[in-house]
Amino acid sequence: MTELKKKEAECLEDAEEHGNATPADCKRTWDKLLCWPEADAGETLALPCPNILFRFMKEPAGIVKRNCTKKGWSDPFPPYHIACPVEDEIPLEEQSYFSTIKIIYTVGYSVSITSLIIAVTVLIAFRRLRCPRNYIHVQLFFTFILKAIAIFVKDAVLFQEEDIDHCSFSTTECKISVVFCHYFMMTNFMWLLVEALYLNCLLLSSLSHGRRYFWWLVLFGWGFPTFFTLIWILAKFYFEDTACWDINQGSPYWWLIKGPIIISVGVNFVLFTNIIRILLKKLDPRQINFNNSSQYRRLSRSTLLLIPLFGTHYIVFNFLPEYTSLGVRLYLELCIGSFQGFIVAVLYCFLNQEVQTEIGRRWHGKRYGLMRAWRRTRWTVPSSSGVKMTTSVC
Repeated sequence: MTELKKKEAECLEDAEEHGNATPADCKRTWDKLLCWPEADAGETLALPCPNILFRFMKEPAGIVKRNCTKKGWSDPFPPYHIACPVEDEIPLEEQSYFSTIKIIYTVGYSVSITSLIIAVTVLIAFRRLRCPRNYIHVQLFFTFILKAIAIFVKDAVLFQEEDIDHCSFSTTECKISVVFCHYFMMTNFMWLLVEALYLNCLLLSSLSHGRRYFWWLVLFGWGFPTFFTLIWILAKFYFEDTACWDINQGSPYWWLIKGPIIISVGVNFVLFTNIIRILLKKLDPRQINFNNSSQYRRLSRSTLLLIPLFGTHYIVFNFLPEYTSLGVRLYLELCIGSFQGFIVAVLYCFLNQEVQTEIGRRWHGKRYGLMRAWRRTRWTVPSSSGVKMTTSVC
């Protein structure tokens, strides 16, 4: 659709440039597929099928003709559907492949949503788990949940009927669904970046300073994607308002979405490399402080677990044409990507030793009637000065 829009703009621009020339019987015109130049009455023009149809055509490109009469242009002959026959039926093998992909990512996103909702509930319900680090985990969980819901909504809107012509289908509902899908995809990558930024804050400064940075990171995680998404919406609305805004091939405005994502992935790689360097230094037996060694080990595990999740494949595919290695792209982004939320919930909540400890305490407390005793208990650890101080599992 973007290519057709460019062709139409070029055609109409040339028509304005030739406006002062000697008027012809048939003016330059655009018929939504081809640009027909000026002609005099009695002339017959022949043009090849549009380039955009070549990849979909069953047979070699044909010729479309139009007669110029005193009343204007005649209808194209033979008609486009005869001169440029398009393969409009998807082969059975491709239908089976896409159906399998849809089933897998539907199951994946459903499992992710369920596990993430449980994880959010656990991290919020236990008072001792309420700290900036876990609040950031919760925000990350929410982005995975909202991204999965947005994908389900977009599928329901765009594919509500099998006979919809997606080249001409354009409604406010479908555009809104695509906008939210792109927005939550960007927030997901930004909150992965926030995870890395907060770990750097904790490692390079004190815990109190890390808490001071928390609200700035929250503002960045939600505000940065909002800013670029709004600019993208305005650009699409005024300059490229075609279809459901879901066709991005050849669109320069698509970089407003994928550009920040690529940059965030690159910055993440640098930050994680730096975090690993700092952690290895702090875990050096010659320099290690016994009191906070367990905290550094937890941070190192968290960092190493995030590395395979931060979307390295996104950089590789986004410097290639939109339809390059489509099968591999769909498998990585939809099949494997749909289970990312489940993996994050398992690693940051269900396998988290702090979470398991709190659940164990609550379970045994209810079982043996010790809940009141636990609530009166203050957890203390020795500080470097020898004075006991209250702390939490965060």
